Amino acid sequence: MAVPSLKEKLDKIRSPNLQNQKHTAAILEGVESAFKERNTEPTPTAYFAALLSLLDNKNIAQPVVYLLDIVTPYAPQPLLRAKFTQILTLLAPVLSQPDADAPLIRSSIGCLEGLLLAQDAAAWEQSAAVIGPRRAVGGLLSFALDPRPKVRKRAQEALRNVLRNPPPSPSLDHPAAAMCAETAMMSLTAVAEKAAQLRKAKKGSETVHDPELIHALQLVRTVASASGGWPSKNIEPLCDLLLGIARSANEHMSKAVFSVFEMIFEGMADEVASAKLPRLLEVIKELRPAPNDAQLLPDWILILSRAYDVSAQIAPEETFQGLLEPFSIVAAYLESDAKNIRVSASECLVSFLATCVPRQVLVDPSIFDEKVIQKLVNTVEGLLTVKYQAAWLETFNVIGAVFDALRWRAHPYLLGITKSIGEMRSNEAFTGKQEADEVLGKAIRAMGPEAVLSVLPLNLAKPAKGQPGRAWMLPLLRDYTSNTNLAHFRSELVPLSAAMYQRVLDHGDAPKTMEIKIFETVVQQIWSILPGYCDLPLDLVEAFDKEFAETLTTVLYQQPDLRLDVCRSLKALVESNQAIAASAEDDDDPLLSRVPRETAQKNLEYLGTNFSADFLAVLFNVYSTTLPQKRGPVLQTINAYLSIIPAPRLMETFDLVCEKLAAALQEPVVKPKNPSAEQVPSTAHTLMDLVVTMSIYLPRESFEALFKIASLVVFKDDDPQLQKKAYKLIPRLADSEVGRAALEQRHAELQTLILSSAEKVSAPARRERLAAIATLIPLIPQTSLHFIPSILSEVVISCKEHNEKARTTAFDLLVLMGHAMVAADGALIDNSKVPNMPKDAPKVKASLEEYFTMVSAGLAGSTPHMISASITAITRVLYEFRETLSRETMSDLVQTMDLFLTSNNREIVKSVLGFVKVCVISLPTDLMLPRLATLIPNVMVWSHEHKGHFRAKVKHILERMIRRFGVDIVNKHCPEADRKLITNIRKTKERSKRKKEAARNGGAEGDSDAEGGRRKSRFESEYDQALYSSDSESEASHSDDSDVEMTGRRQKQPRKGGNAYILEDEGEPLDLLDRNALANISTTKPGKMRKPGDKKTKVKTDVDGKLVLGADDDEGHEDVGGAMDIDGEEESGVGAYVAAIRGKDVPRRGLRGKLKWNRNRRKGGDEDDDSDDNDDGGMDIDEGAAAKALKEKRGGKAAGRGGRGVQKWQRSDPQRGCPQCISCWAESRRSWASTA
Repeated sequence: MAVPSLKEKLDKIRSPNLQNQKHTAAILEGVESAFKERNTEPTPTAYFAALLSLLDNKNIAQPVVYLLDIVTPYAPQPLLRAKFTQILTLLAPVLSQPDADAPLIRSSIGCLEGLLLAQDAAAWEQSAAVIGPRRAVGGLLSFALDPRPKVRKRAQEALRNVLRNPPPSPSLDHPAAAMCAETAMMSLTAVAEKAAQLRKAKKGSETVHDPELIHALQLVRTVASASGGWPSKNIEPLCDLLLGIARSANEHMSKAVFSVFEMIFEGMADEVASAKLPRLLEVIKELRPAPNDAQLLPDWILILSRAYDVSAQIAPEETFQGLLEPFSIVAAYLESDAKNIRVSASECLVSFLATCVPRQVLVDPSIFDEKVIQKLVNTVEGLLTVKYQAAWLETFNVIGAVFDALRWRAHPYLLGITKSIGEMRSNEAFTGKQEADEVLGKAIRAMGPEAVLSVLPLNLAKPAKGQPGRAWMLPLLRDYTSNTNLAHFRSELVPLSAAMYQRVLDHGDAPKTMEIKIFETVVQQIWSILPGYCDLPLDLVEAFDKEFAETLTTVLYQQPDLRLDVCRSLKALVESNQAIAASAEDDDDPLLSRVPRETAQKNLEYLGTNFSADFLAVLFNVYSTTLPQKRGPVLQTINAYLSIIPAPRLMETFDLVCEKLAAALQEPVVKPKNPSAEQVPSTAHTLMDLVVTMSIYLPRESFEALFKIASLVVFKDDDPQLQKKAYKLIPRLADSEVGRAALEQRHAELQTLILSSAEKVSAPARRERLAAIATLIPLIPQTSLHFIPSILSEVVISCKEHNEKARTTAFDLLVLMGHAMVAADGALIDNSKVPNMPKDAPKVKASLEEYFTMVSAGLAGSTPHMISASITAITRVLYEFRETLSRETMSDLVQTMDLFLTSNNREIVKSVLGFVKVCVISLPTDLMLPRLATLIPNVMVWSHEHKGHFRAKVKHILERMIRRFGVDIVNKHCPEADRKLITNIRKTKERSKRKKEAARNGGAEGDSDAEGGRRKSRFESEYDQALYSSDSESEASHSDDSDVEMTGRRQKQPRKGGNAYILEDEGEPLDLLDRNALANISTTKPGKMRKPGDKKTKVKTDVDGKLVLGADDDEGHEDVGGAMDIDGEEESGVGAYVAAIRGKDVPRRGLRGKLKWNRNRRKGGDEDDDSDDNDDGGMDIDEGAAAKALKEKRGGKAAGRGGRGVQKWQRSDPQRGCPQCISCWAESRRSWASTA
């Protein structure tokens, strides 16, 4: 960030925003007036001298010192050195005032800082007795302990800046560093002793002096952050004092102490200050607390960990060789009974291993390094004894860190530990299986599966007596195997898989038993390990031979369930070696010592020369027989091997595919008999996929055939999917430099192809076609700009596509073409080459205004659809280029759209309202204000239209207008009859504001902030936010189609909880794997049906015998009515209908369509409830009689829209028909009609 100049800072003061700044502005104005009177140039020196002369006046001391603080950093340093005594003498009375205000002191501290930074080494040699820099530093030290936070912070910042910028001298430390350190130590000691004495006198006041203690620690931290760190001779007493404070104080003090140590270490990370580090390490180890000190020991361990972290950065090899002593010291604390000590110790050991093991130990260890590794492993192995049983979880963390740090050097040192943990894991009573699995996984990753399986064999094929099977290790091998020997998989796991699979084959077609299913699972788990073995194998050339390739080919053909794993493995072979081969020269990853770049390049050449062509042939065949949803991994593998195949073999493969594709294109398109069934795509589709995939790797000479294929396929409008694949070819080619060059060379041919195929494009291929055009736009030269108006009408009409992705692509393409016109500003567009334009059409210059003229041509369209699309396109382009478009053009557009608001066509007006919304939001205020007189009345006409959410959209526009132009202006131009809408907006806004304030006062401020953060992320672009954002909560509930067509994206509404319900039988739960499970999932909350044995709850009445409705049921009884219990929230007729047709009390249709009731529904019911059920378990209902009875019940009148007839039927006697509602009767009528 650029530092502001003196002029910029003074400009801010000249135009003050606050009342208290006006006095300062007046002083500055007076100084500058004096400059003008004396013809003095306003330089920093002049400002500085003028302000110094005003320091004698105590009435204006505060604004003068404030201005002096601003000017001092810009004054010449020789002047500051020469005038130091004079300035300090003038500032001393100001600083020594007992009632001095904090702003005055802060400004004075700033002046002192600027003065001290300008002093040289000779000035710093003066003693503190004379008026010099050391006396000024003493003042800063006193202010650094001031109880006022802002004063204290400003003084500490000044001290930090002074100490970090020492004058040129041979010393590492600043000349004042020792003085600052001694003063800080004295202050800290005094405050700590005072706090300790007070705690002894009265135990309840431990925290009385915590603020003073924290202030003193902050001062120590400030001094420690100096350029040379804390002075060497004061390190030991400081550490002793800090650890004493951490021992006797509370948790906050311990954190403050640790922050001081952190600052000391940070200062020592510099090479200049690194000479102090060995002494600091010795001091820290000498100050080790008691082994059972649960309060101080964790902090000491953390300090030790950080110290060795810094040491490893400065001297990595020396730190590793001296790691045994601290490692053993800290490891002994895992025996502690206090959990916090054990956790701190384990974290410290993990930190040692993560930071103190240098790269050289892994790449080329010396004999001494190997001895250190052996001793570290012996220490770690001792942690598995019974003595450390309470810390087994922390021990596992340490062992895992050892594997991560030593990596392949862990073999063979850690084989014994691996075997011990594996045996513990095999014990069924062991409770830490998850932690043990993680450690064993790290062992597999570090030493390789071959080493781990040598001590923990799987024992699956031929289990030995007394040896447990370890099938649980297969998932660990899958997740952690990498960078190992591929030969081990061939020699051990392939035979095991063959043996297991043979047992499955021997079982034949008989129903699978549990044992056979286990064998199948084991086979799948074995092959799921292969991708790990193929991730940068160490022996690719030796292990991956023709025999193994044939094995993989057989698996691909014969075992479809394993294709995914085999494809991932083949792809990993290529991509892992490509990553190493493409790594930077300065990359010091230890992995490069195992597989260097040269070896990775040879591996790729070996695979490409010997196997790529054969594997591609196999993968092509597999791809052609795979369902579309499973083709992704196969196509990715094909892509990987196309990247390494030699050019001659690639050309042979391409020619073969083209030959087959030409034959497939001659065949007629056969539509599937059952489109909903899963089917393998046709041969032409498959081959076209392969051509698109291969295109990026083809040489330039093959592009002739490639473009011929594309020119043939884009005209096949009877096969939309094939057409889509052809259009994908152009963006695919643009991903490579060779393909991009070919597209630039053939731009004229491609433009002709795009224009000639416009009539043949199918709706599903529209998005891909637009994406292809978007790829070509940046590649066309300025001599071919006529291509933009040629395809503009198609892009504009695509803004009204039903497909959301096609609309979005059309909007992006409109913006892209606008930028192309801006970039070609001044170039000529030959309109005679535009289709349907006369041959003598004049040439025009490319410009943004010309582009808007082209887009606006659609406003003269013959159909409302075209006019609406043009308005939508203009809206998007206007929002994008609103800052560069001329005011005249914008004014003409607003005036034109104002006229379109008077149209009677809803589709046109929808788009115009979107345009108005963007204008109100983004166009200049002075441009929009003159148009409001006609714009607002025309908009308000549509506030009475309820279809298509016109009213909601108009309300949103008015909200935006009120927010931007003010309620008075909007109210002035609004018709008298429509001003009630403005009143409604105002009241809604006030109500919302009151709710927010109430929520904030109620402690919900955090929730509202979080909600606001989520609201920001709802919009995918600035344009979406401009269209969608609103203060109205009701606006979010209206999904306005015009907003959708403005952006091409349908705004996602936040889900308010789940709205799907599972309907289960009482006997068994729903099987979600069943094909018919979807039939039992409802979007309506099911009601609780009354059980047959339940008694009806009698209705409530008051003392006069009248019904009591809507009263709370405090006794917890069921709802009145007793038939069924429906949630109070479910008030819609749909809920009643669903409950009525699915309940157990619903009549069922029997033989010949007769309705039958459940004969047991009254069993155990109320004795007063009469029953007319027939003996055969149901009663027959005469449909005609029921209809006649219903008509009589209604009094011969049809039920109106108010639903009175329905209400009467629901209140009728339950014995006359279905007791729920008329919906059941209507369902019965429909069923009867269908059976009849």
